[in-house]
Amino acid sequence: MTNGHISALQCLRRPNPVEMTSCRTYRQRPKCAWSGTNDVLTRAYSSRSLSRGAIVQHPAGPWRPFMRTNRLSFRGDKRGMTALPPPFVPLHISTDAFPVDRRLTMWREVYGRTIAKFDIEPINDMPFRAGVTLRSFPGLGVASGHRSDARYRMTRELAANSSDNLIFAVVTNGVGIISQRDREATIGAGEALLMSATEPSISTLHSGGRFITLSVPRDAISIMVVEPNSMLVHPIPRQNEALRLLTGYLGILNEVDKLSAPELQRTVVTHIHDLLASALGATQNTVLLAEERGIRSARMRAIMFDIVDNLEKRELSITNVALRFSVTPRYIQKLFESDGTTFTEYVLERRLLEANRLLSDSRLAKRSISDVAFKVGFGDLSYFTRAFRRRFGMTPSDVKEQARRESDG
Repeated sequence: MTNGHISALQCLRRPNPVEMTSCRTYRQRPKCAWSGTNDVLTRAYSSRSLSRGAIVQHPAGPWRPFMRTNRLSFRGDKRGMTALPPPFVPLHISTDAFPVDRRLTMWREVYGRTIAKFDIEPINDMPFRAGVTLRSFPGLGVASGHRSDARYRMTRELAANSSDNLIFAVVTNGVGIISQRDREATIGAGEALLMSATEPSISTLHSGGRFITLSVPRDAISIMVVEPNSMLVHPIPRQNEALRLLTGYLGILNEVDKLSAPELQRTVVTHIHDLLASALGATQNTVLLAEERGIRSARMRAIMFDIVDNLEKRELSITNVALRFSVTPRYIQKLFESDGTTFTEYVLERRLLEANRLLSDSRLAKRSISDVAFKVGFGDLSYFTRAFRRRFGMTPSDVKEQARRESDG
């Protein structure tokens, strides 16, 4: 291998996701949100479609893939360096770079199958065109672009391979029709709705459609919004103030070439999470976090994340959490009291919600109820069953059976 060439397949075969930074240097890449993978941009670049002459435009200039000894490689710039885009730098993909007679085929493979996990079906005979700009941050993926009239179908097979993310779709021009969970909703310019990345869906955009899509780990939103699953495929009107702020914020972000400072990246992700939660209907404490962003509210947010990260541990207690954050148990209790709840109630609620999510997932049908209970931190199966029934009005067995029937149907 020469200094001017590097095999993308070698990168993909490494045991951990990596980013190619030069012909000799590899660097660990932070986890990003698109499709729940760390190497989705690497896989996008290494798609076989790109080996057939396509040019993906990037702020640093065009990348011209070519085949060499049956391995997909990338030629670098005039200095002989080869690299994929650095983290958090926008990636632009457009059908304008593809041969006219193969635009749809290549878009299906590069964007549909590799990045967004959709099958793509045009709904008219007009020439197909599409373009998207992708930005990936730790805990957040942002896509914005345009496309010809088409259905983007998330099949059950594709959904099964997706990460547990929530998708927030905003239509900025045209009309969108989204179907999921036997619900169908139509949204126009300035409106939005929430979808699940792990369930089949059909998204149709027509009439000069333009869009902004956010991909966010479910845990990041469920901390701030009670039962986000209940909000799936429910339109959010353009009059929603938080949605207008979020759309404006994303418009500004779309004009930024890169965000290199880690602190700035974290700030951007936090602001977008806050605005998204507010648009969906955030809890009282989340609104407080978004408004104040002081030490006290930031610590509360961190404690909530810590609880979710440690739900499976039966020794999870206010004392252990207080030790991790170097505060007193009473201090933590006062934080939760300001939100009208207690530490114990919050832990129980999060465990029950997670158990309900696992039991409702038909892909996990072979997992027993006791396994689910222990997985989310319950040590007493009888107590778990009683608490679950009080919370959801159904037994764990009822929920599991309902998920099985819906899957068979």
